[in-house]
Amino acid sequence: MKIILKDVTLLNPDQKLNEKKDLLIEDGIISKVGGLKEEDYENSAVYDFAGKYCVPGLFDMHVHLREPGREDEETIETGSNAAAAGGFTEIACMPNTTPDIDSAEIVRYIKEKSKNHLVEVYPVAAATKKRQGEAISPMFELYEAGAVGFSDDGAAIKTAAVLKNALEYSKMFNVPIIEHCEDETLADGAMNEGITSTILGLPPLPSVSEDIIVIRDILMAEYTGGKVHIAHISTKKAVELVRWAKERNINVTAEVTPHHFTLTDESLKTYDTNFKMSPPLRSAEDVEAIIEGLKDGTIDCIASDHAPHSIEEKEMEFIYAPNGILGLETELGLAISELVHKKRITMEQLVEKLSINPRKILNLPVPQFKAGEAANLTVIDPDLIWTVDVSKFKSKSKNSPFDKKLLTGKAVAVINKRKMYYEDKFIDI
Repeated sequence: MKIILKDVTLLNPDQKLNEKKDLLIEDGIISKVGGLKEEDYENSAVYDFAGKYCVPGLFDMHVHLREPGREDEETIETGSNAAAAGGFTEIACMPNTTPDIDSAEIVRYIKEKSKNHLVEVYPVAAATKKRQGEAISPMFELYEAGAVGFSDDGAAIKTAAVLKNALEYSKMFNVPIIEHCEDETLADGAMNEGITSTILGLPPLPSVSEDIIVIRDILMAEYTGGKVHIAHISTKKAVELVRWAKERNINVTAEVTPHHFTLTDESLKTYDTNFKMSPPLRSAEDVEAIIEGLKDGTIDCIASDHAPHSIEEKEMEFIYAPNGILGLETELGLAISELVHKKRITMEQLVEKLSINPRKILNLPVPQFKAGEAANLTVIDPDLIWTVDVSKFKSKSKNSPFDKKLLTGKAVAVINKRKMYYEDKFIDI
């Protein structure tokens, strides 16, 4: 099948490309970039994307798919559908499933279940056996099966000694240890420690809990030469520590979620459990530091930490409700609305953080706009105004604090693996 993306602006900072061109795709392969002739239009499906950007397919490196074990909350298929609807062609799924992703069999199971979907799923395997932090997982076996990184997400690797071993082993494969930075001795709280937690009478979780593990991990990365990736960074001090590490060429990268650059702990005054996160929502000062970190490159990428939960769980009393929210279907809209349109970062920087840098961190190839390359792309309308409606989400769960929020900017099409998602339908191309 031949399709033409007409009058679209091709934007790929990795190629230093920002130019309006027509794109011809035949049987899922880019055939021509610009210079189309009359005969190219014969028997082609033409999509007029004037005023829109075509970028390398978006990549979310921090997603919870819940399968195996909690298919009532999300499955590999429904999570992948949500990713496509949000503009993502590839995602990395985290290991805190039931059982944990700590065996080659589970890695292969996830790869097999996702192989026929437009969205490519890359498993992140457990860094330690059963994510208990006591002994490293069979890393070589997991890597050979298809794992692209290692993490005990939901908790930090328990001790410096185990972290040291994990970093030394992961160096052999040039993949990161992805850390949920939280000191477990300070983690028994329901929200950020501050004036708001005092007013609300909720048990506090201090920001220093994150900072302690961030500096431990930075120093261990420096010592071993391994790669550490700080997941869902949320504090001003943590941003400063990552900036300090990068100035010294320590192999450390970081990601941030949209909820941590758009919301503060003031949001919890309604006691709505959809605002309960891990790490928790922080202060306005932290949010400003995060945005500055995105602007100056301290924070490498944006990731959703997409965390589906059942309605029954989220309707528990606040202190007992699970942490986490959906993110795949609002991530791009929040980033364009809050960062690009408010001129905090450029569209080029956004593409770096949502497409290019995640792949480089995970040692994966960045899609290119070149003849002969497989078409792996996202078409974005930066000016499309839309209202979030969780009832229409492709995710199996509905736990989002952004329901009914007005956003500007949305993905209108994605193409990958000889499939296209457009106007709410999957099309073979």
